[in-house]
Amino acid sequence: MEDVLWAGVRFLHVLSAMLWVGGQLTVSLVVMPLARRTLDDAHRSTVLTAIGRRFGTLTAGFFLPVQLGTGIALAWGAGVSRASLLEPGYGRVLVAKLALFCVVMAAATLHGATNRTRPRLARTMAVTSLVTSVGVVLLATLLPRI
Repeated sequence: MEDVLWAGVRFLHVLSAMLWVGGQLTVSLVVMPLARRTLDDAHRSTVLTAIGRRFGTLTAGFFLPVQLGTGIALAWGAGVSRASLLEPGYGRVLVAKLALFCVVMAAATLHGATNRTRPRLARTMAVTSLVTSVGVVLLATLLPRI
């Protein structure tokens, strides 16, 4: 029964990450290019702002709490301690993943805060968030099974 519980926690963690990173990729690779080609400036701005707000709301209200809660639970269940975070293998990879996740959150926050006032910085932060999000997923796949 315990294995089923941990599989459920891991599933929620992976599902939330998949929806979050997949949403970023979908907006960046599908929605934005289509919006640039088919909408005038005013409509494009309205649509992309609405999409950004909705995605931000889902991130703050769902993806982030699920990622943090399930991530902490998975680390606890794996017996991760402060000391083990300095050890080669799982600990160091987890630290790198968490550090990159912090970069993602900072870049996403800056993107949202500067979108209207500093569009070039906002775009740079959007790309940074997207690329580092993919990096977080890559590091997650490198976590050795313990």
